[in-house]
Amino acid sequence: MRTYRELFTVSEFRVLFAGGATSVAGSTMQMLALSALVYATTSSPLLAALAYLAGFAPQALGAATLLSWADRVPPRGFLAAWDCVRAAGALLLAAKVLPVWGIFALIMSLGVVDAVASAVRTAVLVDVLPRDGYVLGRSVLNITVGAMQIVGFGVGGTLLAAVGPRAALLVSAELALATALVTRLGLRPRAPKATGAATIRTTTDGNKRLLGDRTTRSLLLAQWIPNGLIVGAEALFVPYAGDAAGALFVAAAAGMLVGDIVFGRWVPRDLRNRLVIPLRLLLAAPYLLFLLEPAVSVAVAAVGVASIGYAASLALQDQFLAVVPEELRAQGLGLAGSGMMTAQALSATVVGLGAELSTPAISIAGAAVLSLLVTAALAPGLRVRTRVPL
Repeated sequence: MRTYRELFTVSEFRVLFAGGATSVAGSTMQMLALSALVYATTSSPLLAALAYLAGFAPQALGAATLLSWADRVPPRGFLAAWDCVRAAGALLLAAKVLPVWGIFALIMSLGVVDAVASAVRTAVLVDVLPRDGYVLGRSVLNITVGAMQIVGFGVGGTLLAAVGPRAALLVSAELALATALVTRLGLRPRAPKATGAATIRTTTDGNKRLLGDRTTRSLLLAQWIPNGLIVGAEALFVPYAGDAAGALFVAAAAGMLVGDIVFGRWVPRDLRNRLVIPLRLLLAAPYLLFLLEPAVSVAVAAVGVASIGYAASLALQDQFLAVVPEELRAQGLGLAGSGMMTAQALSATVVGLGAELSTPAISIAGAAVLSLLVTAALAPGLRVRTRVPL
């Protein structure tokens, strides 16, 4: 499977594509509306920012405690039911009956289970595509996420300005219900990959197996840390460039889009695998220019070129999929995704603290140096094997 035409001939991929698009747009609108709602209630910028990100942080807890469920639930029924739960949550938020602490409790509770839902959805992608179509499908979904976030921000911002956050939350609920309907009608039923009880102990044991093996551990760390540090550097674009920061964010998005399209569509698997380390080095090296505090135009060019290096994640995900046992597939994919988000949040915190102690330019360059060092340290362990003795 090498072309987009071939990819979209798979009916269940079209379902995942449509469901993912509506889900991302709705989630983006909900985050924006919640931030506005909390700020209107409390007048606190800090609480508004925390409301925006409240659903992300608990995913680490979900990955540590609940991910074994991902291999032990029927995917179609679980995903459709969870989208209905998300819709109910959005409706409850729109009703404005919860105090601020109740809003945070609800969003964080949903975030814990979102880690499981994301793992299940990614594992279904593996099932519906032939093995040589996974990277192409993954790249298309990555592109869709970025595009639908833009749509979500645009529509959500318009609704906030016109009629307030409640309308945006209601539309978010409708999109979640639409996702549930598309999933329920479009996916075929599948049996769980694993049997037995799903417990915290089961999740912990599975994570230990994944992190205890050198190959899977190296592939997980390579997905989490080098790019997480660069995302942390991107968090300093506003302090570095002020009103011109938008150009840097656009350059980062454009570079990532180019990388996903080129390496997902036209680069053969063997070559893509050999380019993992060069792409990870490309992701960080241009950021060293920030030591010279370049003009925004130069910084934009550096960021755009560097962001092509994010495409290494496509090959790393493909390699990871090749070595994860089938009974741990959904848990492993969920651990990879949740760990990536956690690493990005932690890196943004560390890089931000570095900027407090020095300057944004120095901290951005420092993050690039750390990313290069981690890539060099992980390079010897990034050898693909067809089977791993977990």
